[in-house]
Amino acid sequence: MFQKDPSLAADYLNDVLATGDEVDLMLALRYLSTAFGGVQEIAHQAEANPNTMYRMLSERGNPSLKTLRAILSAMGLRLAVQPAWMNHS
Repeated sequence: MFQKDPSLAADYLNDVLATGDEVDLMLALRYLSTAFGGVQEIAHQAEANPNTMYRMLSERGNPSLKTLRAILSAMGLRLAVQPAWMNHS
């Protein structure tokens, strides 16, 4: 579902980001990675070590901005910024 329509993945991540919970974000990215071929495939596309990727997408994960952008790119997504008062729905 998410792979066929990345906008659904974007909506899902935006909803998670709205909570401000970093743990939820990492777990959401890990969940989405399964829809996009698995953590190993995302790691390959992001040019990252699969074991490192598993750790980054754990509850205690803390990927760099560069890695986060690579993960999102592998899912057909990108980072965007909008005013806080805007409703993303």
